Amino acid sequence: MQPILEVVEIAKQAGKAILQIYAQPALAASHKADLSPLTAADLASHHIICERLAQLTPSYPVLSEESAEISVAQRMAWTRYWLVDPLDGTKEFIKRNGEFTVNIALIENGKPILGVVYAPVLDVCYYAERGEGAFVTRGSGMAQPIQVKSLLAGEPIKVVASRSHSDARTASLLHRLGNCETISMGSSLKLCLVAEGVAHFYPRLGPTMEWDTAAAHAIVNEAGGTVCNSAAIELPYNKPDMHNSEFFVYAKSEETFKQATKELQ
Repeated sequence: MQPILEVVEIAKQAGKAILQIYAQPALAASHKADLSPLTAADLASHHIICERLAQLTPSYPVLSEESAEISVAQRMAWTRYWLVDPLDGTKEFIKRNGEFTVNIALIENGKPILGVVYAPVLDVCYYAERGEGAFVTRGSGMAQPIQVKSLLAGEPIKVVASRSHSDARTASLLHRLGNCETISMGSSLKLCLVAEGVAHFYPRLGPTMEWDTAAAHAIVNEAGGTVCNSAAIELPYNKPDMHNSEFFVYAKSEETFKQATKELQ
């Protein structure tokens, strides 16, 4: 089995554990130091992924959202490591809307080179490896290649937005772009919708962490897109604080969004 498909299987195993907890009548959540929610599903997924990745690639460190206390000095010595969000979209999980994912990325020298995003409730898996293209599977169906979609003249701009986060600056940006249709979605599925051409543009002006974006970032890259800041510089990884800047997702060839984001105040 190709290494990428082994990582897909790990994500699906974690997803199965999440669904067992998701099926329970009451979903209890505690809160971490930053007040973000934490559930038993986050921890169950974390343990499965970390254990399986350690077996798959013993020499690669694993950094999970639930093990982020690893020191900066230790991380700075890493050239290749796994970056994991065991349950991206905990708020969506608690709301029971199904729009949460398991995210597994391989980072090399600050860039995501492999990514798997699996939505357990939807049974949809996006995955990509550098130089090998990007793909999606739905249920037991065959893998289908995916590609970003450039904006055609006169076409409405399909913008994907967060179900849990919205702000006035994003609304202002979309107003300046003009004819926009909004698709609401949770978790890293937003980036994946751009990667498969369902949406043209995803602006994220709120705070995110590296593990929120890394896996889907790898998929967007292989689908012909970019995940970049307002200066069109690609998001880097393994920064000291692991916080992302504001970012935008669109086709690399698309000048409309590149110009609009440069003008953003």
